[in-house]
Amino acid sequence: MYTIKEKRSNRFLTIILLVLSGEAVFFLPFVLVRIFRPTYLDVYQLDNTQLGFCFSVYGIVAFASYLFGGVLADKLEPRLLIVSALVLTGLGGFYLATYPSYTQLRMLYGYWGFTTIFLLWGAMIKATRIWGGNKKQGRAFGFLDGGRGAVSASIGALGVIIYGLVMTVDLDKATIADKQEAFRGVVLASTYITLAIALLVFLFLKQDVKHLQPSNKTNATFSNENLSGITKLPFVWLLAIIILCAYCGYKVTDIFSLTANEVMGYDQVNSAKVGTLSLYMRPVIGIIIGILADKTKASSVLILSFGIVIIGSLLFASGLINANATFFFFLAIVLTSIGIYSARVLYFAVIHEGKIPLALTGTAVGAVSFIGYTPDIFMGPLIGLLLDGSPGVVGASACVLGFSGN
Repeated sequence: MYTIKEKRSNRFLTIILLVLSGEAVFFLPFVLVRIFRPTYLDVYQLDNTQLGFCFSVYGIVAFASYLFGGVLADKLEPRLLIVSALVLTGLGGFYLATYPSYTQLRMLYGYWGFTTIFLLWGAMIKATRIWGGNKKQGRAFGFLDGGRGAVSASIGALGVIIYGLVMTVDLDKATIADKQEAFRGVVLASTYITLAIALLVFLFLKQDVKHLQPSNKTNATFSNENLSGITKLPFVWLLAIIILCAYCGYKVTDIFSLTANEVMGYDQVNSAKVGTLSLYMRPVIGIIIGILADKTKASSVLILSFGIVIIGSLLFASGLINANATFFFFLAIVLTSIGIYSARVLYFAVIHEGKIPLALTGTAVGAVSFIGYTPDIFMGPLIGLLLDGSPGVVGASACVLGFSGN
């Protein structure tokens, strides 16, 4: 049992800062692609398979970073780790704005795999669990994931506006150089926002966690002993499988904007707007599902969320979606998004049900993430191969049904 006594104003500021940092750190590696995928492929001269391998390099680095970063989160102050992650990730944005080659881009994604996961992931989840206390875990992770969706949608909408304003020629007549110049503004804006949030976290994130640290026998044995104990718990392995399945579904949201472009015939700006639609749903879903989970049982609502994902996936694969089926296209996006984002809210909220000691939250998160987020390694290339091998509705349907309906 644990309680954290904070002033209401301090609690509000804490969750806001966790929300801002938790999404800003992933905006450059992932969210830009999710919103601007057709544009991203154009300006960096990539096909879907090559972009998938960039994600794969990220996933390989992240694979080890989850495990060791989780242990680190149980040793160091969350604020220090979160600020470091934001600053180092933001610096990578300046390099992204120079339009590096394919080889250099893969190296950049490997770098981001370290800065975002080793430094931030375990610290963010642990700080959120502390904020939620004994009785509000669903609400805590609902606010975190929902708030991250609001931040992502807002920055994404800003990016769409910047891209449209900087693009001085008609999209049909724009050259690669025109698109690169416009997209550079989006990348730099994202970079500056990431660095600004790092400064806010450094100045204002106050969360006393010293009394929650485990009483380790020696610094040398602390990591190995706790990690060994955590991995013996059946709950940890079950949660890892749950996250793996849910994350496969989440990766499919990356192709919503591409589907709008290739299947529905939308231009790159309107496709990017479709990419933000799912993000706008995320805050509403996060708050509602988080409150519902606290009033019922997080694990029960999690089961329901997987059922909704399957329904949305089957709609994508039904053959009903084409350029003239706008209603079914958006219905499929809405249903899939509801299921996927509900699962994201809940898979860390159930840690409390598994009786994981609070002081070892970072280690537990690292252990389950080590397995649960392995789709970062293989999903990118698989999606790329499916999309490039079967352009249009066939490839998109195969991706959604195969990976969301797992």
